[in-house]
Amino acid sequence: MSTALSGDGADLIIRGGRIHTLDPRDTTTSALAVRDGVIVATGADAEALPARSTLELDGRTVVPGLNDAHLHAAWLGARWPHLFFSDTPPEQQPSGRLVSTAGERRATLRRAWRLLAELGITSYTEPGIGPGEDDGETGCFGSDMLDAYVELHREGAQTSRVTLLRLFGTIDGESTLDDFERGLQTPPPSTDARWLAIPGVKIFADGIPPMATAWTDEPYADGTTGHLLTRGGGDPLSAFQRMIELAAARGLQIAVHATGDRSIAEFLAVLERLDPGPAAPGPHYVVHGDLATPAQIARMRDIGAGFAIQPLIAAHTHSWAAVQLGEARVAAAWPLAEMFGSGALTTLTSDAPIATPDWRPSLDASLRLVTAAGGVDDAELRRRLLRAMTVEAARQDGAADWKGTLEPGRVADLTVLDEDPLEPGRAFTSVTVERTVVDGRTVFARD
Repeated sequence: MSTALSGDGADLIIRGGRIHTLDPRDTTTSALAVRDGVIVATGADAEALPARSTLELDGRTVVPGLNDAHLHAAWLGARWPHLFFSDTPPEQQPSGRLVSTAGERRATLRRAWRLLAELGITSYTEPGIGPGEDDGETGCFGSDMLDAYVELHREGAQTSRVTLLRLFGTIDGESTLDDFERGLQTPPPSTDARWLAIPGVKIFADGIPPMATAWTDEPYADGTTGHLLTRGGGDPLSAFQRMIELAAARGLQIAVHATGDRSIAEFLAVLERLDPGPAAPGPHYVVHGDLATPAQIARMRDIGAGFAIQPLIAAHTHSWAAVQLGEARVAAAWPLAEMFGSGALTTLTSDAPIATPDWRPSLDASLRLVTAAGGVDDAELRRRLLRAMTVEAARQDGAADWKGTLEPGRVADLTVLDEDPLEPGRAFTSVTVERTVVDGRTVFARD
């Protein structure tokens, strides 16, 4: 199959390999043509165009650029190569203030972008930057870091596209209704949304199951049920509900850190009763959703909301969570198979630097979760996993009409791999990233 947009010639022809477009028909083609950073033709139509340059694939595989829809790039750049789930001993883990000056903030973002380019990641969501962290311990999440993002963006320095959510509380901590209302009154800076989108807000509802701080219906081993982290408005629940209502009334996208089933239930209840208002740039979604129930997943699908989940963190914390939840409850946690089966928007993310930003271990962990629930390791499942880090991530960004697939009209963001990741039985971690292209230009090439 071949398709093309009207116009003359191309800046770049990519040909000679297997190109998974991940378009609605899951078309595989052998060539792409790029002009002005946009794909203008595929297949025979692409090969027929005159071009200024050609990239010969020599049998390699191309997929859409990977999009990590929940990755703390500023924090990652400041800590790299030290991850929370790594072999680094606790006494050697970075602590305290990691960045303090404007130069350090710019350097940490550039370091993260170089790393992501090497991994084939072309887009990510920075989930929580704002004034609530201006006095934060690390220096990675405050208003000054937002300023660094905007400065580098306006200089054209980005090699990754960024969706950034503003935070009006503390990272992994409490927020007050007063601070949230005050923050919403300050408009985000003006940017080119294809490079630095600032579509909404992040709200922390609760903690995590291994620490017995996720808000749950059933008690933990110690008899507690966790609690909400929001404050003001008379009680924590009223504050949480009001925050969601205020953000929705302004047409903002809302991402809620919610790992407990009770927190997810309360988020859903507000979304389901909201009066129609300004359309958000992208769908609302739950970050983590560890203990989401099948009924909640179906309801999220029905209202067009979704989940951004972290299967690699599930693998790291399974035994730890079992101590708090018990084996029966932890066996039903991280319901990736149910999310895929329901059709709810589901993205696979790293939460780096908690876990590695490398998408390949995440997809291997995802594959294990789904096959353990009865799924079959075949090309269809692998394509579904890959779509969760490309097509579905673009949907979460509200950008599905211009990125996430390799079809005419979409931006030329793509990753070249040495082998086909859709081949059953092959570990994703055995595949090597050979080249990363963003907006039609190479930002990483392996020697």
